[in-house]
Amino acid sequence: MSLVLVPSLFDYVLADATEPDRQVTKANAEKLFSFFNNHPLFQWKQNHNGCEAKADAVCVLLQEWNIPHYKAWVFSGGYLKKHIGGLKQHWNYHVAAVLPVEENEQVVFYIIDPATVDSLQNIQDWAAAITEYPHSYHFIKLPHWYIFHKKKKGALSWHGRNRQNRKWMIQGLAGVNGLSATGRAALCFNKMRLKNIERAFSELKKEKPM
Repeated sequence: MSLVLVPSLFDYVLADATEPDRQVTKANAEKLFSFFNNHPLFQWKQNHNGCEAKADAVCVLLQEWNIPHYKAWVFSGGYLKKHIGGLKQHWNYHVAAVLPVEENEQVVFYIIDPATVDSLQNIQDWAAAITEYPHSYHFIKLPHWYIFHKKKKGALSWHGRNRQNRKWMIQGLAGVNGLSATGRAALCFNKMRLKNIERAFSELKKEKPM
């Protein structure tokens, strides 16, 4: 009998508690996926730049529209636990917005991530599809956590939304990685573009798709 390894494991230690009484319907989840997939503000094909920015932008909009949501994270085993396990695209981690969906009297968590999939996908299948070789570790966090502390990947070692990562969010939507040397240099030549992205994002808050 051959041993079949599960590509991605749920990490209960890093996961946050979710609200059991707030969900959306599958139909509305599909509307939301289509809305974000087709909106020109999100450059989903630039999948090597700004997953944190795109995920946070989606979550900020969902919060504005009072739609229940979280963030789903997946880490390679090599990056998180210093053992075997890698993600596709040579990523150390990936993050996307996730919706709690009521389905067959259960709550299923569906990912909004047009960077990696072309339709709704549940969190287990999403994490497994991103995993190149076992194991990876996936979990759900509250949406206001922007990024983890790189030296302390514990349950409470996360950086919340603030003015600085709000700038990173807008820069990411503009296709600029403000944390890299080339990205910082590019900021000098993209000031007007960043202003336009900021304005477009503020206007997008008024376009609730459901």
